[in-house]
Amino acid sequence: MFPESFAEHWLSKLTEPGDTVLDPFCGRGTLPFQALLMDREAIGCDTNPVAYCISRAKTNAPSKGAVLSRINQLEESFKTDGYGAEQLSALPIFFKHAYHRQTLLQLVYLRDNLRHRATIVDGMIAALVLGSLHGETDRSENYFSNQMPHTISTKPDYSVRFWKERHQTAPKRDVFGILRRQLDYRYTEKPPARRASIFNTDMRNLPRLKGRFQNPIRCVVTSPPYFDVTNYAEDQWLRLWFLGGPPGPQKQRFSQDDRHGDVNQYWTMLADMWRMLSLVLDKKADVVIRIGATRLAPEQLVSGLQAVSKVATRRVRLVDSHVSEIVKRQTEAFRPGSRGCRVEVDCHFRVT
Repeated sequence: MFPESFAEHWLSKLTEPGDTVLDPFCGRGTLPFQALLMDREAIGCDTNPVAYCISRAKTNAPSKGAVLSRINQLEESFKTDGYGAEQLSALPIFFKHAYHRQTLLQLVYLRDNLRHRATIVDGMIAALVLGSLHGETDRSENYFSNQMPHTISTKPDYSVRFWKERHQTAPKRDVFGILRRQLDYRYTEKPPARRASIFNTDMRNLPRLKGRFQNPIRCVVTSPPYFDVTNYAEDQWLRLWFLGGPPGPQKQRFSQDDRHGDVNQYWTMLADMWRMLSLVLDKKADVVIRIGATRLAPEQLVSGLQAVSKVATRRVRLVDSHVSEIVKRQTEAFRPGSRGCRVEVDCHFRVT
């Protein structure tokens, strides 16, 4: 995730209020949300349902009262329906160690009853659940799980061994109570007045959706998947399960672009990005790309982006590039001393 300050810098430099901006790899919606705060129109897309759920909730927030009423209604229905052993019997042993039984019953009930794609109210509740689904329980009472990182879902076998070796048990958490606390926190300030267009689709499909864009896209600020760094389908498997997916890690379930070990396939993906941008951007537009890799030097990333931009049907010119060190790497938290991705490259292109 790039920080809000990164999005704010480029939006301030390259756009004006009312302009339309795009992030074709929107992740958790930092760029679309920041654009709304700055009175811009925003479009975002991502293949991952977790990214879609969170981005849509942040940029299409319903009223706090509507969300609170729905949480209360779901809690009352949970008590009435009386969820029990039958609903938990099909789950792998991981879930027994990851969650207190009562907490898991509430989570399974919400998984079965939230229509997170159908309504923005249920979508907001689902996003709140995803934020608390797992995390460092020893640091916060707002996480539902046994001790886990909040950034990624650790593998089931590893997690169970970890908890058993340390005699760690899942805390009893009231999911509905935590959702109400998190709702208060998220709505401390009013949501943006504008709403973004968020799509759960591959960026290659955006030209087919162009008719749904109200205005030409003036600027792109984005960060494609880094080369050979992470696999989102694996790393977010528990959140994907809550959104209706299988109860275990999956590889390449949503996109072949999650993690490319083959450099030629990686550049093919980014060439497809340039083809797509050629079809959806305004006559003159700016494109800012933050990119990283474990096995490619910064100069290779810059030259690679320039090379694949040649497939665009428009003129693409590199305005500037900048290399920066990644200060707070997720890898250090879980595998100290690992090589990982240590630098990022920011490239500013102009398309005419």
